[in-house]
Amino acid sequence: MFAVPDNTLVIAENPALRHPVRVALEFAADRGRWRHLLRYDPDQRFSALIESDERQEVWLMGWLPGQHTDLHDHAFASGAFTVVSGGLTETVARRAPDGRAVTEVHGLSTGQSRVFGPGYVHEVRNDGPDPAVSVHVYRDGGREMRSFHFDPVAGPVQS
Repeated sequence: MFAVPDNTLVIAENPALRHPVRVALEFAADRGRWRHLLRYDPDQRFSALIESDERQEVWLMGWLPGQHTDLHDHAFASGAFTVVSGGLTETVARRAPDGRAVTEVHGLSTGQSRVFGPGYVHEVRNDGPDPAVSVHVYRDGGREMRSFHFDPVAGPVQS
């Protein structure tokens, strides 16, 4: 139990300061906001802009089995993504503090999220047997994607 002083004021939440995972989870839960946008493209991962303002862009993505992004970052943007249904696999490429090239694989199921910041290099894929849906939030730079390749010695190298 917490003691709250009598003179405590409740300050309304500033939407600009809300963590991008909270935003992604909110949109993921409100299917009425984006259900009409959802499509699956047999040739490439589908994406549609759900909402944008001066602070952020919120995107919907539909993934058929086998669809993926290439290794990329989002330049100066930060944000998060949440799996709405199905499963996705994220592979993060980076250099460890000791200089070694490292990859980390994260399996994500419905309701799980990942956060990214400027220079965060990753690829996302649907390795499962079923379609997947995800919601992505981008701040401070939009959805720009810079391509990378992975060098086993140098780590992620911009293409």
